[in-house]
Amino acid sequence: MLLGAAAQESPLPGIPPAERRSGFDQMAPETRAMQADDTANPGMLWVRDGADLFARPPSPGAAPCSGCHTEAAMRGVAARYPAFDDAAGRPVDLEGRIDLCRTRHQGAAPLPRESHDLLALTAYLANLSRGLPLSPPDDPRLAPARREGRRLFATPMGQLGFSCAACHDALWGRRLGAATIPQGHPNGYPLYRLEWQDLGSLERRLRNCLTGMRAEPFSPGSAEVVALTLYLAERAAPLPVESPAVRP
Repeated sequence: MLLGAAAQESPLPGIPPAERRSGFDQMAPETRAMQADDTANPGMLWVRDGADLFARPPSPGAAPCSGCHTEAAMRGVAARYPAFDDAAGRPVDLEGRIDLCRTRHQGAAPLPRESHDLLALTAYLANLSRGLPLSPPDDPRLAPARREGRRLFATPMGQLGFSCAACHDALWGRRLGAATIPQGHPNGYPLYRLEWQDLGSLERRLRNCLTGMRAEPFSPGSAEVVALTLYLAERAAPLPVESPAVRP
C-alpha cells in the first residue's frame, strides 16, 4: 500500500446508527426490483452453485461441508465475520474461514480469492444470513485489527491523497460524476455489480477503490483486507445482510 508522505490519520465522526443507509436505498427502482426478485437477481446463480458445492465432497472420500454443518446452523454465521480463529491466532474473514475448513477438515486445497467456487460458497453462506443484522463479534482479541481497519479507513492513500472516510463518511449522498456516493457498507457482499457484469467480493471493491485513488491494492486475503472488512462491518451494524445484493 502506498501512503502519501504527508498522510495523516483524520478523525472519524462516523455515521450514527439511525442514519446508516444501505446502498440499496440509493439505487434506481429497477435495480432494487432486480435485487428483490430471486428469479431476476443474477447473484442467485452463484448461490445455487454454492449450495451444490456445500453438499458435494471436494474430492472422493472427503467429507462435504454439509457433513458437519446444517443450513439451519449456518444461518447468521456470515453476519458475524470477520472473527478470530484460535488455531491461526488471527482474525479471518468468511472467505478465509472457508479455506481453513477445506485445508483442515476436508484435505482440500484452498480456493483462490475471487475464484468462482469461493465466491459461490461465500454467496451461499451469506444468503443463509440474508435479513439478519450485521453483528461483528465483541471479542477483545479483534481490537487490534479493528483499530487497524479504522486507521486504514481514515488515512489518505496513494497519489491522490484520498481516504475512504473522505468520501463515504463526509460526502455520502452527494454526486461523483453521474453516480451517488454511497456510505460504503459491506452488507450486500458478495454482490452482483452491473458495471462488472459479474459477482464480486468486498475485496474486489476495495481493490477498485484503491486503484482509483492511485494507491497500491492490498494483497489478496491480507491482514489489511481482513482488518478493513472488520471495521466496515462494525461501522455498518446493524444493517441487514442483503447478499447477493445488486449494485450499479
